[in-house]
Amino acid sequence: MEHNNILTERKIGGIQLITINRPKQLNALNSETIHELGNAFKAAEKTPDIRAIIITGAGEKAFVAGADIKEFAHFSVEEGRSLSAKGHDTLFNLVENLRKPVIAAINGFALGGGLELAMSAHIRVASENARLGLPEVSLGVIPGYGGTQRLAQLIGKGRALELITTAGMISAEKANQFGLVNHLVEQSSLIAKCEEIAGKIAANSPSAIGSAIAAVNAQFQEGADGFQAEIEEFGKCFGTDDFTEGTTAFLEKRKPEFRGLITN
Repeated sequence: MEHNNILTERKIGGIQLITINRPKQLNALNSETIHELGNAFKAAEKTPDIRAIIITGAGEKAFVAGADIKEFAHFSVEEGRSLSAKGHDTLFNLVENLRKPVIAAINGFALGGGLELAMSAHIRVASENARLGLPEVSLGVIPGYGGTQRLAQLIGKGRALELITTAGMISAEKANQFGLVNHLVEQSSLIAKCEEIAGKIAANSPSAIGSAIAAVNAQFQEGADGFQAEIEEFGKCFGTDDFTEGTTAFLEKRKPEFRGLITN
C-alpha cells in the first residue's frame, strides 16, 4: 500500500519500522497521516511474521511536533468532539490495544499529539535531544488524543497536571527520571536500541505477548477487572500452538520455534 506521509520498512527478525515522513512540518499529525498510520498498524498486526513494530519520525529534529493546527483552528464544539473520538478510534487506542508490541523511537520533539502517540505505544525509547510535552492549554484546548489519561497513568497525577497546565516541555533525561520513557540513548543509537528490544520480543511467543498486553491494559480500562482479564488470557494461552511448542521445547531442552497460532 502506498502512503503519502509515512514510510514502512521490514527489518530483519520480524520487525516492522514505520516512519512518519513529514520532516518539513516536523512530522505533525494531520488527518491523512493519522489515517495512514492506522492502516499501517492494522496491516502489521495481520501479518504473521511481524513480531514487533517500531514507530519513529523522519529526520533528527522531531518524532512528532504536534497536531496540524490549521486543520481544526475553526472547528465547532461538535467538530472538536468528533476529531478527538475519531483520533482515538483510528490510531491512539488502536496502538495501545494492538496485540503486537509497539516501540516508540522518540528522536526529537514529541509534543501534543506526538507525545500522545508515543504514550500509546507499549515501550518508549528517547534520544538525548528529545523534548516532551503537552502544550495544548497554551492554545485554549486540552490534549484530546488520550494525553490527560495516559500521562497520569505513566508519571502520576501531580506531575501530569503540572506538565499539562504549564504547557511546559521536559528533557529526555527528566522524562527518563519520571518513567515516561523506558530508555535514554544517543540519537545515533536510537533505532539500534529499539531493534535490540524488538529482537528480544521476537524470540518469545507472539500469542502469549498479545495476551500479556491485553491483561496489562485491562488494569487501566474503565469497568474492567485486570485480575479477571489475566485469568482469561492465561487460560487462552493453553489453547495455542505456542504453549505446546514452548513447553515441549523446554522439556526437550531446545529453543522453541513460536508461530503464534491459536488451536482452540
